[in-house]
Amino acid sequence: MSDVTRILSQIEGGDPAAAQQLLPLVYDELRKLAAAKLAQEKPGNTLQATALVHDAYLRLVDVEKAQHWNSRGHFFGAAAEAMRRILVESARRRAQLKHGGDRQRVDLDAIEVAIDIPPDQVLRLNEALDSLSDRDPTMAKLVTMRCFAGLTIEQAAHALGLSSRTAYRDWEFAQAWLYREVCSVRQPLD
Repeated sequence: MSDVTRILSQIEGGDPAAAQQLLPLVYDELRKLAAAKLAQEKPGNTLQATALVHDAYLRLVDVEKAQHWNSRGHFFGAAAEAMRRILVESARRRAQLKHGGDRQRVDLDAIEVAIDIPPDQVLRLNEALDSLSDRDPTMAKLVTMRCFAGLTIEQAAHALGLSSRTAYRDWEFAQAWLYREVCSVRQPLD
């Protein structure tokens, strides 16, 4: 049993000291995942990778609501889902008028042409992922791990207990299905 799996079992058992032991073991990996996700966000986003990791971590190891972790892969899958929810909440806040949702933030020090997803499309993607989850929860988890945690198809397949062939097939289907759901309802992505 790896150190991470052992500590996850202790957290599940309600040991508050175990949560403090876990963070140093997984922090670097979570930080890399968060940085990769935030690199895809629009310039000027106030959410930083460190804050995203800490918010996700707090949601994952809340001793008051002990969760069951089957494995290291299960934990990182849950981390990807937590990061997704945090990014969606952030997009919703930015989209609100009182938070300047009708204005575009411009960083004058580093004006770049960036390909990004506007908050309304992040929200549509979230709705489509929820709909996909109703249809096929495993496929939705695969998409979440790929898109929000930056895992490769092989890593996500391993975490979900899928064969690589099944993961590739599900990934292809999910991409087409999500594109149809997100883009056919409203104007296509630019």
